[in-house]
Amino acid sequence: MNDYITVIGGGLAGCETAYQIAKRNIKVKLYEMKPIKFSPAHSNKDLAEIVCSNSFKSNLLTNACGLLKEELRRLDSLLIKTADKTSVAAGQALAVDREAFSEKVTEAIENNPLIEIIHEEVTDVSKMSKDGIIIIATGPLTSEGLAEQISKITGEDKLYFYDAAAPIISKDSIDFNIAFYGDRYSEEKKKDETEEEWRKRLKEQEGKEQSYINLPMNKEEYESFWNELVNADVVTLHDFEKREIFEGCMPIEIMAKRGIDTLRFGPLKPVGFDDPRTVRRPYAVVQLRQDDKQASIYNMVGFQTNLKYGEQKRVFSIIPGLQNAEFVKYGVMHRNTYINSSKLLDETYCLKSNPNIYFAGQITGVEGYVESISSGLVAALNAVETFNNRNYKENKEKNKRTFPETTVIGALAKYISTPNSKFQPMNANFGILPELEGKKIKDKKLRYQKLAERSLKDLEERL
Repeated sequence: MNDYITVIGGGLAGCETAYQIAKRNIKVKLYEMKPIKFSPAHSNKDLAEIVCSNSFKSNLLTNACGLLKEELRRLDSLLIKTADKTSVAAGQALAVDREAFSEKVTEAIENNPLIEIIHEEVTDVSKMSKDGIIIIATGPLTSEGLAEQISKITGEDKLYFYDAAAPIISKDSIDFNIAFYGDRYSEEKKKDETEEEWRKRLKEQEGKEQSYINLPMNKEEYESFWNELVNADVVTLHDFEKREIFEGCMPIEIMAKRGIDTLRFGPLKPVGFDDPRTVRRPYAVVQLRQDDKQASIYNMVGFQTNLKYGEQKRVFSIIPGLQNAEFVKYGVMHRNTYINSSKLLDETYCLKSNPNIYFAGQITGVEGYVESISSGLVAALNAVETFNNRNYKENKEKNKRTFPETTVIGALAKYISTPNSKFQPMNANFGILPELEGKKIKDKKLRYQKLAERSLKDLEERL
């Protein structure tokens, strides 16, 4: 067997995997096809490129993704550590400067003497898996050649779904005669405040953390925007592509076609805001979230889209405050790839039919940055156990490194490995954790708090 472990893919999961293996004094050969070849959505030559939103979601322990991040911090995750170091203002969320994040991760991997980076596209893993252990972490944008190979080794022909990314806008092009800074609820006029007191409080907030820019719309403005959006030209998809669009990343134009008020109860909900111009709740609100350390560019929250570039410019410029918007990056639609993990993988992310092959990242059906990092860490720990045990075929069960299903990291691993005829990608959420013992707690926030406390306690005991 090789004296190293092979990792294919230099994204979030692949980099976390390589780091965790090298940390345990085992050599790693990390294959990354960039910059020799780029996927349709990638453009940065660095590792761990952030393609879609720059948000790693909430940092609160009463949010499942926030809890998962804390679990990973306690497990010394390189990627979460780097995200913390390159964070930008985002209220209660962890958002990163995407360029700085990728640069720092790349630097950490390149400077590790146990990790060899090979810039080459891999399309055949059969020999690699015969000679040693491999971890396939090629993500949702796996190249066609490797996807075909994965289909062969898994015996599955369904490997695709589709999602979309939101546009990014230059802050300097936003009209602040209309737009205003503020997080939801923090800028809303309180019942016991006079208008003068409220405006004074808003004034005092200027210059402080300003992670969101808000664009209020009245009824007429919203309906005009909605009408143009639902009638705009989109990039043509094949019939099978339309069926495969993942619900959790629905293009905004498809969401809008479900009804004129759908967006107002979704990404454009006005709850928690008052328009400084009218001192009243707007009819709808578009939010822009800071996307870099310098707060010079902002992405359109919830505006992942498949509109043609020219249509994005035309339709989104109808939004009050964006009439002169400069689009730094337009939204894109791209093919995503995942395997039927519920049939193919065990809770260590190992292929049931071949103990030499592991998978990690969104290709396993975990959906999201933090979830991908989590899978990479679990796959790495188990690949190390396999590597260190010559008789791993006979002793695999004894040497599994798993986490309690009361933790988010353990619950995700259980979810993707539990037989499910309708298997779909899954984000971190409290619904996949076992219920608390005893009487059910009706208060949702308190219940989530108790679930988080149990998770961290069980994680510490396992460690």
